[in-house]
Amino acid sequence: MPETTPPHPFPRAVRDALRSVFARVYLAACAILLVWALVVSRADNPDASFAGVVPLLATAPLSLILLVLPDHAAMLYVAIGTGALVNALLIGWCARALRRGPRHPG
Repeated sequence: MPETTPPHPFPRAVRDALRSVFARVYLAACAILLVWALVVSRADNPDASFAGVVPLLATAPLSLILLVLPDHAAMLYVAIGTGALVNALLIGWCARALRRGPRHPG
C-alpha cells in the first residue's frame, strides 16, 4: 500500500486565518478603498491624484515595498492586493491566537 503524504499545514493555516471576521472586514475595507480611489481618480478635482495613496497606506508595509517593483499600472493593483491579503492573514492569525488564549506549559 503506497504511503500518502499528509496534507501541508500551510493551506489549512491560510484558510483558518481567513475565516476570521476581522480579516474579512479588513479585506472588504481594502476593496472599498480601492474602488473609492479608482472612482475619485477619474473625477476632475485637485485631490484626485492623491486618491491612490489611501489604499496603499491601508495595506502597508508590504504594498509600499512591492510598489517599487517594475513600473507598470498593474503593479499598483498587485501591490495593494498582495498587501491586503498578507495583512488579512496576519489579522486572522492574531485573532485566532487571542481566541485560544495563553498556553500553559506542561
